[in-house]
Amino acid sequence: MHSYLFKRALIGALGLVSSLAIAAPQVTLSDGVHVTGQSEHAVESFLGIPYAKAPVGGRRWQVAQLDKLPAGTFNATHEGAICPQYHNDQYIGQENCLNLDIYRPATHSHALPVLVYVHGGNNQGGKAHEFDPTELAKALNAVVVQINYRLGVLGFNPLKAIKTSNPAQASGNFGLLDQRTALKWVHQHIKAFGGDPSQVTVAGFSAGGRDVMAMLISPLFKGAFQRAIVFSGGMTTAPVAASQKIFINALAPLVVKDKMKPDLAAAKTWLAQGDQAVRKYLMKLPASRLAALMTNAGIRMSAFPHLYRDGYVLPKKGFKTTHYNAVPVIMLSGQTEFSFFALGDPHFAKAWHDGTLLKTPSLLQQYRFVYHYGGQLYSLFNVQRSAERMYPHYPAPIYGTEVALGRNNYVTPGATMSLLGAFHGVFMPLLDHHWNQKLLGKAFQRAGALDLSAHFRQYLAAFIRHGNPNRAAQQPKWLRWSPQHQQQGQSLMILNANQYKAVMTMSAKTYNEKELIAAMKQDHSLPQATKMELIHTVLNGRWFSDELDRAFHSPSLWPAAKQ
Repeated sequence: MHSYLFKRALIGALGLVSSLAIAAPQVTLSDGVHVTGQSEHAVESFLGIPYAKAPVGGRRWQVAQLDKLPAGTFNATHEGAICPQYHNDQYIGQENCLNLDIYRPATHSHALPVLVYVHGGNNQGGKAHEFDPTELAKALNAVVVQINYRLGVLGFNPLKAIKTSNPAQASGNFGLLDQRTALKWVHQHIKAFGGDPSQVTVAGFSAGGRDVMAMLISPLFKGAFQRAIVFSGGMTTAPVAASQKIFINALAPLVVKDKMKPDLAAAKTWLAQGDQAVRKYLMKLPASRLAALMTNAGIRMSAFPHLYRDGYVLPKKGFKTTHYNAVPVIMLSGQTEFSFFALGDPHFAKAWHDGTLLKTPSLLQQYRFVYHYGGQLYSLFNVQRSAERMYPHYPAPIYGTEVALGRNNYVTPGATMSLLGAFHGVFMPLLDHHWNQKLLGKAFQRAGALDLSAHFRQYLAAFIRHGNPNRAAQQPKWLRWSPQHQQQGQSLMILNANQYKAVMTMSAKTYNEKELIAAMKQDHSLPQATKMELIHTVLNGRWFSDELDRAFHSPSLWPAAKQ
């Protein structure tokens, strides 16, 4: 019996107060190391556990290596360090950041399914504890693992100067490889925490979702997990040569500032040359300066290219491959996912932050334009287009879903919600009822939203166990995505609610990019010059905007990146 289970059984048999049993749960790993966590709200947590050697010094830009905890007892009661990044214009984090958090129900159960969660943040920001998984661990009766992985230039770097003969290292996909190392650690140790290493579901949101999608085409992830959940992911990879040029352009000003070369042209030539002098310079750059580079990406691969099609970690064809790690997968999108990105765009950001957007009719009308068309293009990209490309070569079940909750202001009231709709991350308050309440208020606390949350969790609980979300007889049947179901109008589960109950039904996308672009051309709600400015500066160059960029001759920054 695992140590924490034995301790519980012993204390229970002695009839001691239950609070003593949950005061300090302890797990013993296979190598004899004891890991002490904490217990709260009937969930045990073990935080900040290192899964790999610190990627510092000579291990910067190297493939992460599994690490062992020091002998004795490891105190896992505090979150680990997050990886270097800029947040609110402030540098935070440290390079020694390869750690993970584990949550599990405080029960006698073992051989529980395992959900490994990869956070979002454009692979440039974010942290393992993106949401509080306490409620989710109980609702799923599962072990939930959240991981920190290298970000930004420290996590993805295609430059010639840092490459070695190791093909994984030479790929430059260090953040993705960190996730592979974390999965190896989970397979080795999760049994000690009551988890079943043969029942691993990998899930991710936004950049984490795109990373999970990349895992589905990476030979290195074959057999690493049994199911996958992609929250607002989609298919995005980057070509190596074009990525190198972007990195060289970003680093050249540092080279000049540090007087390594006299001007930008010479700096770019030197960086492209990639000799040992370049490597030595890059290795000595402080993490804070590297983390500050290319932070204006805003779902534009051209601003920060990552997930390189190197031919080893990721195939040179990207998602045009015919070889997938085909496991049952759920792909989810909010129906108006572009809202946060529109609000964060320079065109609207100031008015959003100072509260004048809702008070300025002309600007609000412009926002509604990009909110509407950007949201439709983004949701189409996240699920429909991915499913269409995967389906012919993907024998495992694909389940598509869209969250519509948030689009009806009578159901999710508030001025903020009127701007956000079914936003990027709308599923979060369904998993964690307290997520971002400062921004969302009580919008997701009404009976209908709570009922939808319960149903959504039931679907997920079934899926992580069986690869099929359909186990509860009282729930609508969730059909697989297929061209046949698409033609029948039943390829996507729509998750919604009224004020009192969940409203869940099978439906399908009723439009494509061509029809959306035609509607945009015929939309006369804005002056033509204003409309074109929004198309060329706010909607252009995003993950989802290839066809829009071509149709409007918009200055798409890097169409070759989206594959």
